[in-house]
Amino acid sequence: MSEVVRRLRDDVATEPKAAPLKVAVLLPCYNEEAAIADVVAGFRAVLPGADIYVYDNNSIDRTVARAVEAGAIVRSETRQGKGNVVRRMLADVEADVYLMADGDLTYDPLAAPLLIDRLVSCQLDMVVATREGEGMLARRGHAAGNRIFNRMLAMLFGAGLTDILSGYRVVSRRFAKSFPSASRGFEIETELSVHALDLRLAVAETPVRYGNRPENSASKLSTFRDGFRILWTIAMMYRALKPFKFYGAIAAAFAGASVMLGAPVVVEFIETGLVPRLPTAVLAASVMQLAVLSFVCGLIVEAVADGRREAKRLRYLELKSA
Repeated sequence: MSEVVRRLRDDVATEPKAAPLKVAVLLPCYNEEAAIADVVAGFRAVLPGADIYVYDNNSIDRTVARAVEAGAIVRSETRQGKGNVVRRMLADVEADVYLMADGDLTYDPLAAPLLIDRLVSCQLDMVVATREGEGMLARRGHAAGNRIFNRMLAMLFGAGLTDILSGYRVVSRRFAKSFPSASRGFEIETELSVHALDLRLAVAETPVRYGNRPENSASKLSTFRDGFRILWTIAMMYRALKPFKFYGAIAAAFAGASVMLGAPVVVEFIETGLVPRLPTAVLAASVMQLAVLSFVCGLIVEAVADGRREAKRLRYLELKSA
Protein backbone atom coordinates (compact mmCIF):
# COMPACT_ATOMS: atom_id res chain seq x y z
CA MET A 1 0.00 0.00 0.00
CA SER A 2 1.43 3.37 -1.01
CA GLU A 3 1.95 6.16 1.48
CA VAL A 4 -0.65 8.33 -0.29
CA VAL A 5 -3.33 5.64 -0.12
CA ARG A 6 -2.50 4.99 3.57
CA ARG A 7 -2.84 8.67 4.43
CA LEU A 8 -6.14 8.95 2.59
CA ARG A 9 -7.47 5.90 4.42
CA ASP A 10 -6.38 7.32 7.77
CA ASP A 11 -8.03 10.67 6.99
CA VAL A 12 -11.33 8.96 6.20
CA ALA A 13 -11.15 6.87 9.34
CA THR A 14 -10.55 9.90 11.57
CA GLU A 15 -13.10 12.16 9.84
CA PRO A 16 -15.77 13.22 12.35
CA LYS A 17 -19.24 11.86 11.77
CA ALA A 18 -21.91 14.29 10.64
CA ALA A 19 -24.25 15.54 13.33
CA PRO A 20 -27.77 14.10 13.23
CA LEU A 21 -30.31 16.14 11.36
CA LYS A 22 -32.47 18.45 13.41
CA VAL A 23 -36.13 17.75 12.64
CA ALA A 24 -38.98 20.12 13.50
CA VAL A 25 -42.62 19.04 13.41
CA LEU A 26 -44.86 22.04 12.73
CA LEU A 27 -48.54 21.85 13.67
CA PRO A 28 -50.76 24.88 13.00
CA CYS A 29 -53.87 24.70 15.18
CA TYR A 30 -57.20 26.44 15.61
CA ASN A 31 -59.66 24.91 18.07
CA GLU A 32 -58.21 21.39 17.98
CA GLU A 33 -58.72 20.50 21.65
CA ALA A 34 -60.16 17.10 20.76
CA ALA A 35 -57.18 15.91 18.72
CA ILE A 36 -54.00 17.86 19.37
CA ALA A 37 -52.74 15.77 22.31
CA ASP A 38 -53.02 12.55 20.29
CA VAL A 39 -51.31 14.20 17.31
CA VAL A 40 -48.38 15.35 19.43
CA ALA A 41 -48.11 11.92 21.09
CA GLY A 42 -48.16 10.19 17.71
CA PHE A 43 -45.31 12.24 16.27
CA ARG A 44 -43.38 12.02 19.54
CA ALA A 45 -43.56 8.21 19.36
CA VAL A 46 -42.19 7.92 15.81
CA LEU A 47 -39.81 10.92 15.94
CA PRO A 48 -38.46 10.91 19.51
CA GLY A 49 -35.62 13.30 18.68
CA ALA A 50 -37.72 15.89 16.89
CA ASP A 51 -38.90 19.25 18.24
CA ILE A 52 -42.68 19.39 18.04
CA TYR A 53 -44.15 22.88 17.69
CA VAL A 54 -47.82 23.73 18.04
CA TYR A 55 -48.66 27.19 16.74
CA ASP A 56 -52.01 28.30 18.11
CA ASN A 57 -54.09 30.61 15.93
CA ASN A 58 -56.44 32.31 18.44
CA SER A 59 -58.14 29.13 19.67
CA ILE A 60 -61.01 29.66 22.11
CA ASP A 61 -60.97 26.12 23.50
CA ARG A 62 -58.31 24.19 25.45
CA THR A 63 -56.01 23.57 22.48
CA VAL A 64 -53.05 25.33 24.12
CA ALA A 65 -53.47 23.54 27.45
CA ARG A 66 -53.75 20.12 25.81
CA ALA A 67 -50.68 20.78 23.64
CA VAL A 68 -48.62 21.86 26.66
CA GLU A 69 -49.72 18.76 28.59
CA ALA A 70 -48.63 16.59 25.64
CA GLY A 71 -45.14 18.10 25.75
CA ALA A 72 -45.21 20.28 22.64
CA ILE A 73 -43.45 23.63 22.26
CA VAL A 74 -46.42 26.01 22.05
CA ARG A 75 -46.29 29.36 20.31
CA SER A 76 -48.96 31.64 18.90
CA GLU A 77 -49.80 33.60 15.77
CA THR A 78 -52.51 36.24 16.24
CA ARG A 79 -53.16 36.93 12.55
CA GLN A 80 -55.95 34.58 11.62
CA GLY A 81 -55.42 32.09 8.82
CA LYS A 82 -53.33 29.00 8.15
CA GLY A 83 -51.12 30.84 5.68
CA ASN A 84 -50.16 33.39 8.32
CA VAL A 85 -49.31 30.57 10.74
CA VAL A 86 -47.17 28.63 8.25
CA ARG A 87 -45.25 31.76 7.27
CA ARG A 88 -44.52 32.47 10.95
CA MET A 89 -43.48 28.87 11.66
CA LEU A 90 -41.04 28.64 8.75
CA ALA A 91 -39.54 32.02 9.70
CA ASP A 92 -39.13 31.36 13.43
CA VAL A 93 -38.12 27.71 13.68
CA GLU A 94 -34.56 26.63 12.95
CA ALA A 95 -34.08 23.05 11.71
CA ASP A 96 -32.60 20.95 8.92
CA VAL A 97 -35.89 19.26 8.04
CA TYR A 98 -39.42 20.63 8.52
CA LEU A 99 -42.42 18.33 8.71
CA MET A 100 -45.78 20.09 8.39
CA ALA A 101 -49.07 18.46 9.33
CA ASP A 102 -52.46 19.43 10.71
CA GLY A 103 -53.54 19.10 14.31
CA ASP A 104 -56.81 17.31 13.56
CA LEU A 105 -55.59 13.67 13.63
CA THR A 106 -56.34 13.07 9.94
CA TYR A 107 -52.69 12.51 8.93
CA ASP A 108 -50.93 9.32 9.96
CA PRO A 109 -47.82 10.04 12.11
CA LEU A 110 -46.45 6.57 11.27
CA ALA A 111 -45.63 7.85 7.78
CA ALA A 112 -43.39 10.64 9.09
CA PRO A 113 -40.10 8.65 9.19
CA LEU A 114 -40.74 7.41 5.64
CA LEU A 115 -41.32 10.95 4.35
CA ILE A 116 -38.20 12.27 6.06
CA ASP A 117 -36.06 9.35 4.91
CA ARG A 118 -37.12 9.86 1.31
CA LEU A 119 -36.39 13.60 1.50
CA VAL A 120 -32.88 13.04 2.90
CA SER A 121 -31.83 9.90 1.05
CA CYS A 122 -32.98 11.19 -2.34
CA GLN A 123 -31.71 14.73 -1.65
CA LEU A 124 -35.11 16.30 -2.33
CA ASP A 125 -36.50 19.68 -1.37
CA MET A 126 -40.08 18.58 -0.70
CA VAL A 127 -42.00 15.33 -0.24
CA VAL A 128 -45.78 15.59 -0.35
CA ALA A 129 -47.99 12.98 1.31
CA THR A 130 -50.78 12.22 -1.16
CA ARG A 131 -53.98 11.44 0.70
CA GLU A 132 -55.72 8.08 0.39
CA GLY A 133 -58.34 6.24 2.43
CA GLU A 134 -61.67 6.83 4.09
CA GLY A 135 -60.93 10.46 4.91
CA MET A 136 -61.00 11.46 1.23
CA LEU A 137 -64.08 9.34 0.52
CA ALA A 138 -65.97 11.13 3.29
CA ARG A 139 -65.13 14.54 1.82
CA ARG A 140 -66.38 14.15 -1.74
CA GLY A 141 -66.73 17.90 -2.32
CA HIS A 142 -63.18 18.55 -1.18
CA ALA A 143 -61.87 15.60 -3.18
CA ALA A 144 -63.59 16.81 -6.37
CA GLY A 145 -62.22 20.31 -5.92
CA ASN A 146 -58.77 18.87 -5.28
CA ARG A 147 -58.84 16.98 -8.58
CA ILE A 148 -59.90 20.11 -10.47
CA PHE A 149 -57.16 22.23 -8.92
CA ASN A 150 -54.54 19.53 -9.56
CA ARG A 151 -55.39 19.43 -13.25
CA MET A 152 -55.46 23.21 -13.46
CA LEU A 153 -52.04 23.52 -11.83
CA ALA A 154 -50.59 20.86 -14.12
CA MET A 155 -51.91 22.71 -17.15
CA LEU A 156 -50.64 26.13 -16.04
CA PHE A 157 -47.34 25.29 -14.32
CA GLY A 158 -46.48 21.82 -15.54
CA ALA A 159 -47.08 18.32 -14.20
CA GLY A 160 -45.28 17.16 -11.10
CA LEU A 161 -47.77 16.93 -8.22
CA THR A 162 -51.07 15.11 -7.90
CA ASP A 163 -52.25 16.38 -4.49
CA ILE A 164 -51.36 20.06 -4.27
CA LEU A 165 -53.69 20.69 -1.32
CA SER A 166 -52.19 18.11 1.02
CA GLY A 167 -51.23 19.64 4.35
CA TYR A 168 -48.84 16.80 5.17
CA ARG A 169 -45.42 17.41 3.67
CA VAL A 170 -41.72 17.53 4.48
CA VAL A 171 -39.46 20.30 3.20
CA SER A 172 -35.75 20.98 3.42
CA ARG A 173 -34.20 23.97 5.15
CA ARG A 174 -33.32 25.37 1.73
CA PHE A 175 -36.96 25.27 0.73
CA ALA A 176 -38.30 26.64 4.02
CA LYS A 177 -35.98 29.62 4.22
CA SER A 178 -36.28 30.63 0.55
CA PHE A 179 -40.07 30.30 0.30
CA PRO A 180 -41.63 33.77 -0.24
CA SER A 181 -44.98 33.09 1.38
CA ALA A 182 -47.78 35.61 0.86
CA SER A 183 -50.92 33.55 1.52
CA ARG A 184 -53.19 34.14 4.49
CA GLY A 185 -55.45 31.09 4.51
CA PHE A 186 -55.81 27.55 3.20
CA GLU A 187 -54.32 28.55 -0.14
CA ILE A 188 -50.88 28.16 1.46
CA GLU A 189 -50.55 24.56 0.19
CA THR A 190 -51.14 25.80 -3.36
CA GLU A 191 -48.45 28.41 -2.91
CA LEU A 192 -45.97 25.83 -1.61
CA SER A 193 -46.65 23.60 -4.61
CA VAL A 194 -46.37 26.40 -7.18
CA HIS A 195 -43.11 27.62 -5.64
CA ALA A 196 -41.57 24.17 -6.08
CA LEU A 197 -42.79 23.84 -9.66
CA ASP A 198 -41.73 27.35 -10.65
CA LEU A 199 -38.13 26.90 -9.44
CA ARG A 200 -38.05 23.30 -10.71
CA LEU A 201 -37.05 22.01 -7.28
CA ALA A 202 -36.63 18.31 -6.55
CA VAL A 203 -39.98 17.05 -5.26
CA ALA A 204 -41.69 13.69 -4.81
CA GLU A 205 -44.93 12.24 -3.53
CA THR A 206 -45.68 9.36 -1.19
CA PRO A 207 -49.19 7.93 -0.63
CA VAL A 208 -50.35 8.14 2.99
CA ARG A 209 -53.55 7.07 4.71
CA TYR A 210 -55.89 9.99 5.34
CA GLY A 211 -58.33 9.44 8.17
CA ASN A 212 -61.43 11.07 9.60
CA ARG A 213 -61.51 13.75 12.25
CA PRO A 214 -62.60 12.89 15.80
CA GLU A 215 -66.36 13.14 16.29
CA ASN A 216 -66.18 16.36 18.31
CA SER A 217 -63.76 18.10 15.92
CA ALA A 218 -65.04 20.33 13.09
CA SER A 219 -63.30 21.19 9.83
CA LYS A 220 -62.32 24.83 9.32
CA LEU A 221 -62.24 24.52 5.52
CA SER A 222 -65.18 25.95 3.57
CA THR A 223 -65.63 24.16 0.25
CA PHE A 224 -66.86 27.17 -1.72
CA ARG A 225 -65.27 30.14 0.07
CA ASP A 226 -61.82 28.60 0.38
CA GLY A 227 -62.16 26.97 -3.02
CA PHE A 228 -62.69 30.40 -4.58
CA ARG A 229 -59.67 31.77 -2.69
CA ILE A 230 -57.52 28.90 -3.95
CA LEU A 231 -58.73 29.52 -7.50
CA TRP A 232 -57.94 33.23 -7.14
CA THR A 233 -54.48 32.40 -5.76
CA ILE A 234 -53.73 30.16 -8.76
CA ALA A 235 -54.80 32.94 -11.15
CA MET A 236 -52.71 35.59 -9.39
CA MET A 237 -49.65 33.35 -9.20
CA TYR A 238 -50.01 32.55 -12.90
CA ARG A 239 -50.14 36.29 -13.59
CA ALA A 240 -47.01 36.86 -11.48
CA LEU A 241 -44.97 33.86 -12.62
CA LYS A 242 -46.14 33.47 -16.24
CA PRO A 243 -46.97 37.08 -17.16
CA PHE A 244 -46.26 36.82 -20.88
CA LYS A 245 -48.73 33.96 -21.27
CA PHE A 246 -51.25 35.68 -18.98
CA TYR A 247 -51.18 39.06 -20.71
CA GLY A 248 -50.66 37.40 -24.08
CA ALA A 249 -53.99 35.61 -23.69
CA ILE A 250 -55.65 38.94 -22.86
CA ALA A 251 -53.98 40.53 -25.89
CA ALA A 252 -55.20 37.73 -28.12
CA ALA A 253 -58.76 38.17 -26.80
CA PHE A 254 -58.67 41.92 -27.45
CA ALA A 255 -57.17 41.39 -30.92
CA GLY A 256 -59.87 38.86 -31.79
CA ALA A 257 -62.60 41.24 -30.62
CA SER A 258 -61.05 44.07 -32.63
CA VAL A 259 -60.98 41.96 -35.78
CA MET A 260 -64.62 40.95 -35.29
CA LEU A 261 -65.64 44.59 -34.82
CA GLY A 262 -63.54 45.94 -37.67
CA ALA A 263 -64.10 43.23 -40.30
CA PRO A 264 -67.54 44.51 -41.41
CA VAL A 265 -66.14 48.05 -41.67
CA VAL A 266 -63.22 46.90 -43.81
CA VAL A 267 -65.47 44.81 -46.06
CA GLU A 268 -67.86 47.71 -46.56
CA PHE A 269 -64.98 50.08 -47.28
CA ILE A 270 -63.60 47.70 -49.93
CA GLU A 271 -67.01 47.34 -51.56
CA THR A 272 -68.16 50.98 -51.44
CA GLY A 273 -65.06 53.04 -50.76
CA LEU A 274 -66.89 54.68 -47.83
CA VAL A 275 -66.59 54.41 -44.05
CA PRO A 276 -70.16 54.85 -42.83
CA ARG A 277 -69.59 53.09 -39.51
CA LEU A 278 -67.12 55.53 -37.97
CA PRO A 279 -68.02 54.71 -34.30
CA THR A 280 -67.49 51.02 -34.96
CA ALA A 281 -64.15 51.67 -36.65
CA VAL A 282 -63.00 53.82 -33.73
CA LEU A 283 -64.08 51.14 -31.25
CA ALA A 284 -62.23 48.43 -33.20
CA ALA A 285 -59.08 50.58 -33.28
CA SER A 286 -59.34 51.24 -29.53
CA VAL A 287 -59.71 47.55 -28.75
CA MET A 288 -56.66 46.79 -30.92
CA GLN A 289 -54.71 49.39 -28.94
CA LEU A 290 -55.63 47.54 -25.77
CA ALA A 291 -54.35 44.34 -27.37
CA VAL A 292 -51.01 45.95 -28.18
CA LEU A 293 -50.73 47.43 -24.67
CA SER A 294 -51.45 44.03 -23.12
CA PHE A 295 -48.82 42.40 -25.30
CA VAL A 296 -46.17 44.99 -24.40
CA CYS A 297 -47.14 44.76 -20.73
CA GLY A 298 -46.62 41.00 -20.89
CA LEU A 299 -43.13 41.45 -22.33
CA ILE A 300 -42.12 43.93 -19.61
CA VAL A 301 -43.56 42.00 -16.68
CA GLU A 302 -42.01 38.77 -18.02
CA ALA A 303 -38.58 40.36 -17.65
CA VAL A 304 -39.44 41.39 -14.09
CA ALA A 305 -40.67 37.87 -13.30
CA ASP A 306 -37.43 36.37 -14.62
CA GLY A 307 -35.47 38.67 -12.31
CA ARG A 308 -37.57 37.70 -9.29
CA ARG A 309 -37.20 34.01 -10.15
CA GLU A 310 -33.43 34.39 -10.40
CA ALA A 311 -33.35 36.18 -7.01
CA LYS A 312 -35.33 33.35 -5.40
CA ARG A 313 -33.04 30.80 -6.99
CA LEU A 314 -29.94 32.59 -5.71
CA ARG A 315 -31.43 32.78 -2.23
CA TYR A 316 -32.10 29.05 -2.41
CA LEU A 317 -28.51 28.34 -3.45
CA GLU A 318 -27.11 30.51 -0.65
CA LEU A 319 -28.50 28.10 1.93
CA LYS A 320 -26.49 25.04 2.85
CA SER A 321 -28.03 21.70 2.00
CA ALA A 322 -28.57 19.26 4.86
